[in-house]
Amino acid sequence: MNTLENAIDTRPHILNLEETQIREWLKEHGYPAFRVGQLLGWIYQRRAESFEAMSDLPKALRTELEQAFRLWTADIAAHQQADDGTEKLLLRLSDGGRIECVLLRDETRRSICVSSQVGCAMGCVFCASGLDGVERNLTRGEILEQMLRLQRLMPDEERLSHIVMMGMGEPLANLERVLAALEVAKDPKGLGISPRKITISTVGLPAAIERLAKHATPFHLAISLHAPNDKLRNQLVPVNVRIGIKDILRAAENYFNATGRRLTYEYVLLSKINDTPACARELVELLGGRASMLNVIPYNPVEGLPYETPTADAIHRFRKILVEGGINVLFRQRKGHRIQAACGQLRRLRTDANDSLPVVHTLGN
Repeated sequence: MNTLENAIDTRPHILNLEETQIREWLKEHGYPAFRVGQLLGWIYQRRAESFEAMSDLPKALRTELEQAFRLWTADIAAHQQADDGTEKLLLRLSDGGRIECVLLRDETRRSICVSSQVGCAMGCVFCASGLDGVERNLTRGEILEQMLRLQRLMPDEERLSHIVMMGMGEPLANLERVLAALEVAKDPKGLGISPRKITISTVGLPAAIERLAKHATPFHLAISLHAPNDKLRNQLVPVNVRIGIKDILRAAENYFNATGRRLTYEYVLLSKINDTPACARELVELLGGRASMLNVIPYNPVEGLPYETPTADAIHRFRKILVEGGINVLFRQRKGHRIQAACGQLRRLRTDANDSLPVVHTLGN
């Protein structure tokens, strides 16, 4: 289905419907309740490409479903593959918006990184996602569709193991719909992913973190810190001017107390900006004694931005100070950097002029 057809297609997205709504629709159309489980099984577990492919549903039901609902609302505008197994999709939504999602392979682990908004309003200066601001929140169905699209990239014998809400956008700025999608993701009748293997990433919105804590589902929370003090963080993460690290840490501690889940603090390492020994020592003071993991990610360069990846020596010095300071730290291996796997990069490279080109498959070398 092309973009023009999508734009005038008024059928509701079935992925936006709650199970109770699907059950009621089937009842109204004269179908028994057990068809609900069959339909959901095809959508979330058996990786159906279309309603017609749901072979154990009556032909009449498949036809009625096709007439009433859309299973997919986005087109794949680009599909890139790297030699480390990473795959990235650029999806063109029915209103023309574009989002990215990524499948990462690491031994037996199959993780997906999913977007929550078209663009981002947080303004992190080194991130491609927010360069054009935010256009809108994604719907529950659009979030789930990314998961299903990525699931379909795997062979039948492979299963998703982890979900990370760390793609384009700020998940906590679209919290209601993100949680609605994750309810399906963790449901055994959905994707069946344990909440302990689902991560929600945030730049740090204290009020939303408090709401998430009241939700009481033990999702893993990752907070994008990127600086050890407010002065530097205000420069790198402009929204911090209205928040402050102190309030973020307080909300994070409340989340830990409510869920028992150890916090992760993300720290993108930028050459000669936040990779200095002084920054490392400040991090030791800031995070020392907290039940947390510091996840350090060497910067993935974005075309048009002035930031660079730190040198190997700078990374080594930074790590040494943290480890000697007793910080529980993990330096994350860069994946997919040759296929613009950092959030927002592929979206910015694909202009309106070349969106009409066929799907692109690009190897990392």
